[in-house]
Amino acid sequence: MTPETLAAALQIPLARAIQWVDPLTAAMALYAIDSPLRQAAFLAECGHECGRLVWLRELWGPTAAQLLYEPVTQKSRALGNTQVGDGFRYRGGGLIQITGRYNYRVTGQKINVDLEGNPAQISDPSTASLAAAQFWIDHGLNAYADAGDLLSLSRAINLGDPHSTAMPVGMDDRKQLYTSCGQALGITA
Repeated sequence: MTPETLAAALQIPLARAIQWVDPLTAAMALYAIDSPLRQAAFLAECGHECGRLVWLRELWGPTAAQLLYEPVTQKSRALGNTQVGDGFRYRGGGLIQITGRYNYRVTGQKINVDLEGNPAQISDPSTASLAAAQFWIDHGLNAYADAGDLLSLSRAINLGDPHSTAMPVGMDDRKQLYTSCGQALGITA
């Protein structure tokens, strides 16, 4: 993939695409996100989740929902957040917004980066790309991409359940990005 292709796919400035093209290309190759359908879906979802490669850490209010990331709530326990401040420290990060101490630990172990010890590393383009690709493979998202099932794929990422009946946040943007990514990668209707 070239910087120009990535810029067209995500509708971003070429300067931003230049800094991301190599890490994204390497992560997609390493994790078998290797067909135009898979790549278009991966790039579209990543592009949506992080504001087109801009927000590598979840914007923090904190909102009422984000306050639930802090101990001791059911949500904090599910995320593995055990210490005061973990909600903010392990807020959504990277291209797919991995959230929670537990998820930072496990993802970091899989990609050989100490994300639990240094959660800010999730903002590094190489680390963010690897973490997103690891999440993609861990959740079997190539199968949804291969089937062209953007709704189930988006539900798996945004809602944590591909079989949910709820509509993922930002579905219109996800579809629009999928279209632009597909066009940039040569997918024809």
